[in-house]
Amino acid sequence: MIKKIKYKGKEIVLVGTAHISKESITLVEETIEKEKPDVIGVELDKDRLGQLLSGKKWQETNIIDVIKSGKTYLFLLNTLLSNMQKQLGKHVGVKPGADMLAAVKKAQEKNIPIHLLDRNVRVTLKRAFKAMSIWEKMKLGGSILGSFFGVGEKIDAKKIEELKNEDLINKLMKELGKQMPSVKKVLVDERDDFISEMIKRSPGKKVLAVVGAGHLTGIVANIKKDKKVNLKKISIVPKKKPYLKYLKWTIPIIFILFLGYLLYFKGVEATLAAFGIWFLANGTLSAVGAALARAHPITILTAFVAAPFTSLHPAIAAGWFAAIVETKFNPPLVKDFEDLSNVGTISGFYRNKVTHLLLVTAFANIGSMIGTVVALPFLIQLLL
Repeated sequence: MIKKIKYKGKEIVLVGTAHISKESITLVEETIEKEKPDVIGVELDKDRLGQLLSGKKWQETNIIDVIKSGKTYLFLLNTLLSNMQKQLGKHVGVKPGADMLAAVKKAQEKNIPIHLLDRNVRVTLKRAFKAMSIWEKMKLGGSILGSFFGVGEKIDAKKIEELKNEDLINKLMKELGKQMPSVKKVLVDERDDFISEMIKRSPGKKVLAVVGAGHLTGIVANIKKDKKVNLKKISIVPKKKPYLKYLKWTIPIIFILFLGYLLYFKGVEATLAAFGIWFLANGTLSAVGAALARAHPITILTAFVAAPFTSLHPAIAAGWFAAIVETKFNPPLVKDFEDLSNVGTISGFYRNKVTHLLLVTAFANIGSMIGTVVALPFLIQLLL
């Protein structure tokens, strides 16, 4: 799909592609040969361009830093989405990003400057995750897991080409806007704004931009009306609201006050009973989470002991301690990082020592959170 626009003395040629399409690769190469642009823009950021050219993505990842910085779920989501796209690509015989790589290689072959058009993918994912409501996160998680287990319509080469049909794309974008408005705003609308602004700022009189077909309508509309975009504003991850920092301490403070109240009015026995309930609920369910992640028995025991205490401190988590212990028994190896792009099934997530470690972290943390909720009604009964 090709669109041509005039903008303040520039000729802009937009090539809309499907990222795992053989026909898209051919379209990109033929259009560059035909149009002979001064600049070739690609829907990539610096990191993704480097990954495409080198084939390396995960080898330099410090997995313990990922866990300690609270990015476990983001890393798992990114890994899952990347591998879903790769598995989809296998069905049609094309590697994800092959259309962009074709444009880059053609630009290098013809000595044409390359202009990167997209926002950093980490910023996009973080902004999307922060913008989503709990309900949207649940729906997204359900959709991803459903696709992971093969639920839903099978996608073949014919379907991929149909996805480049403009009417179908608009229909899909509208449906996404209804189902998950926050996701569409960040993943589609904001990136439409970012990409269109980068295209307008591209050097040269004739710019050829290779973008996903789903962005064509938004980009064309933005350029035609010369929409002003504040790139800085949409290139940062919003900071947490100040009160949220203090809100984290709510449960620990309430629990400590609760124990103080029990000790003063009900005595030592009731206080010990309350702490026992808290310990068992947090510890047991965190241990169950670690067990579901198929952690080592010592790791499961660590989760059981750590959870009751870490749940009272918002800056640490049971999953951290579980992960550190798990690395002693199942340390990730270089080959595990290299194989991250080949993790294509749930069992694969368990087998790979990197994703296994992340699952241990996530499940132990989730178990502890559930334990806190489970303990509440039993604690309230002690007041009666």
